[in-house]
Amino acid sequence: MTDVAVVDYGMGNLRSMAKALEHVGAPCVVITDDAERIARADRVVFPGQGAVRDCMSALHEHDLVAVLAEVMADRPFLGVCMGMQALMTVSEENGGVAALDAIPGEVRHVRRLTEGDSRLKIPHMGWNRVNQVRGHPLWQGIDDDDWFYFVHSYYVAPADETLVHGTATYGQPFAAAIGRGNVFATQFHPEKSQHAGLRLLSNFLHWDGTAEDRTSTARPRSRDAANTRY
Repeated sequence: MTDVAVVDYGMGNLRSMAKALEHVGAPCVVITDDAERIARADRVVFPGQGAVRDCMSALHEHDLVAVLAEVMADRPFLGVCMGMQALMTVSEENGGVAALDAIPGEVRHVRRLTEGDSRLKIPHMGWNRVNQVRGHPLWQGIDDDDWFYFVHSYYVAPADETLVHGTATYGQPFAAAIGRGNVFATQFHPEKSQHAGLRLLSNFLHWDGTAEDRTSTARPRSRDAANTRY
């Protein structure tokens, strides 16, 4: 049985994520803030919306920081939106907010991408193509440059650009998906991204937690990836 825990720290529409996982075949999905229950899960999804400062406060209040480090060490783990940003070392929000430091890097405001272009609103909200700059099992069956749904005012800039597996462009290219070992994370919302997003969640349910893409070789860096502001 694939037992999936959706981490509940009070931020985001967790039920929509759970329903999407059930739709693609997860036999047991539990939304929980119980650290022991999360630790027993076969797979963990860390979603959320909002600001890193509020996220980190909520994680400490729910005593979830230690269990997140535990499950990120040894099983398939998917971070989504705020669950991606919280993996970084620090956010520039409010002059600097410490995050989980699971993946070295920064969280930066989207205004760095838009450079004063008044046509590009903040938050960045809507459909964008995602360029698969590196192969990964979670991309299986998803077309390169397929559409995914975004809602965010901040984006991640990992210190190691080889961890970037997908980019999107909003004024400038930015990291839309990152991965390291058994951890994968997306700035977009797969649960809101129709066919492509559901396929990614289905792939997650069947993923053994290794980064090897058995369906293709690693993709060459695209022109977007070459200019991404990490």
